[in-house]
Amino acid sequence: MTAKRSRTGSQGPLNWPDDPETVTAADIDFEALAHVLANTCRRGGCTRRYHSLAAHAVIVSEEVAGLDGLGQEERRTLALHALIANAPSAWLRGGQPDSQRAAERAGKLAAGIETAVREAAGLDAVLDEERAELLRFVTRMAAAAERRDIMDDAPASAGVAFPPLKRRIRSIPPDKAAEGWLARFRALAGPDGSDVGEG
Repeated sequence: MTAKRSRTGSQGPLNWPDDPETVTAADIDFEALAHVLANTCRRGGCTRRYHSLAAHAVIVSEEVAGLDGLGQEERRTLALHALIANAPSAWLRGGQPDSQRAAERAGKLAAGIETAVREAAGLDAVLDEERAELLRFVTRMAAAAERRDIMDDAPASAGVAFPPLKRRIRSIPPDKAAEGWLARFRALAGPDGSDVGEG
């Protein structure tokens, strides 16, 4: 598995996420992506304290990496999937689609963005259903911890109540969240995204 050389250094201007219709792996600038995710609040800003998509992604990625019963490479790969899971939101900014047709179009665009980001990160394919469900479960546990620590919400009254993570979630400023996301990316995918899978 070899990643495309997508920009992760701080040489020159950033290649900000732009047109969601034309995204390719060569367009992905992980440093720019880190900043967009760090500047985007979870739950569309419906929270008492700021908590970014980048900070959330790092938490889920770290929790996934600590799971038992997975091999080292499988754990690294799943942790990298967790880190980039919210990447499409960097291109698909704005409100919820207002029609079924708009929702279908947004879904197709998100799928294309996910493919490009995975390729740029050196991930070959989508997760199988078992691994995807494991990632969803950890993500829901992180959301429960966020409700407890960041949002001061009561547990969701409808559906399955997921247990929160044991760790405490703290609000961190966007610049620190971007640094944390990018450091996590480099730890999982290599310093420039070009040596994924070699460790």
